[in-house]
Amino acid sequence: MKLIRIILTVTAILQGFAGKISAQQGGSDVIAEFIKNNPDKGAIYLVQNGKVLADINADRKSPLASTAKIIVAIEYAAQAASGKINPSALVDTAELDKYYIPNTDGDAHPTWLEYMQKRTRIKNGKVALEEVAKGMIDFSSNANTEYLLDLLGVDNVNKRLLQLGLENHDKLYYLVGSLGIISGKEAADIGNMPMEEYIARSYEEHDKLKTDPGYKNAIQGLSLEAQKVWSDRLPAATPKDYVSLLQKINSRTFFDEATQKHLAVVMERLMDNPANQQWLKHAGMKGGSTLWVLTKAIYATTTTGETTELAYFFNNLKMQDVDKLAMNMNSFELAILTNRNGARDNILKILNDQ
Repeated sequence: MKLIRIILTVTAILQGFAGKISAQQGGSDVIAEFIKNNPDKGAIYLVQNGKVLADINADRKSPLASTAKIIVAIEYAAQAASGKINPSALVDTAELDKYYIPNTDGDAHPTWLEYMQKRTRIKNGKVALEEVAKGMIDFSSNANTEYLLDLLGVDNVNKRLLQLGLENHDKLYYLVGSLGIISGKEAADIGNMPMEEYIARSYEEHDKLKTDPGYKNAIQGLSLEAQKVWSDRLPAATPKDYVSLLQKINSRTFFDEATQKHLAVVMERLMDNPANQQWLKHAGMKGGSTLWVLTKAIYATTTTGETTELAYFFNNLKMQDVDKLAMNMNSFELAILTNRNGARDNILKILNDQ
C-alpha cells in the first residue's frame, strides 16, 4: 500500500483580506465545533496579548507530525547564528534525494525542487543550505528534515528542547529512517517494540539511507495498520508546550538577535506577501498531518501590536475528518487573527460554551 500522506504539511499562506473573512465566516466555525464536540480527538490553546482565550485539553500530548519541524528550524537558526553552519553553503540535491521516498510526503519534496528550479536557485545540482531549511518549513520536505537532523545532530536538537523549557516534549528522531522499521511489516510486528528500540532502529535505517542511495527502494509494503503505529509513535507534545514556544519566537526577546534573524527567514514566508505586510509586523506557522493526525501552530504580531499564539492538535481522526478540518483551517486562523465581523468572538463562544 502506498503511503499517500504520511507527514503532509497543511501550512496555508494568508492572503489579502478584502471580503475573505465574511466570505468564509461559516467555515471558521467548523474547527471550533469539532473540538467542542470531539474532546477525545481535539485540543486547543489560544493566547492573545498574554491572555488565555481558549484552553481545551491543552495539557494533553498528541503526535505532532510536521509541526515538530519548528524545533529543527530553531536549532538550525542557533547554529547558523553561532557560525557552526553556513546558510550559504551549497548542498548537493543528490544528498537530499537519499532521504526522499516517493509517495510518503504528498509530493512535498519534488514540489519544493520544482519551485527551486523555476527560480534558478539550484545550480549545478546544488542549493543553498538556507533554502533547504526553508523547504523543510514552507513545503514540509521530509527529505530536507532528515538531512538537517543529520547535519545539526539529533542530540543537539533534543538538547534544544530542554533549553526551550519543553521538558515534556518527546525527543525527535529520524522519521524517514523510521519508515524502514515498518517496511513490509504489520502492526503486530512492531506494536510491542519498546520505544527505545524503535528509536535506535530509526538511526540504523537512517544510516542505511545515508550510505546506500539505492536502499530507499527497499522501503515499501507500508500497510495501513503499520502506518497507524508509525503515526502514534511520532514525537508528541501539548498545545500548551507549543504556545510557550511560539511566545518565545513572537516576543523577539528570547533568542539573540542573530538567531532570531535566521529563524525569521525560515519561519516567516507569510511576510513575503505584500498584503500581509500591511497589517502584520511578523508572523509564522507550521502544520502537519498523517492519515490520522492534524496539527497547527501559528504566531503573529500585528502592526497595531496585538500578539497571538495558537496551537491546535487533532489525533485519531477519520480520513474525512482530516480533509474537512484541513479545508477550514485558513478561515479559522484568519478569524482568530482579525476578528472580522466578530468571527473570533463567535469561535470563542463555541469553545467556551458562552
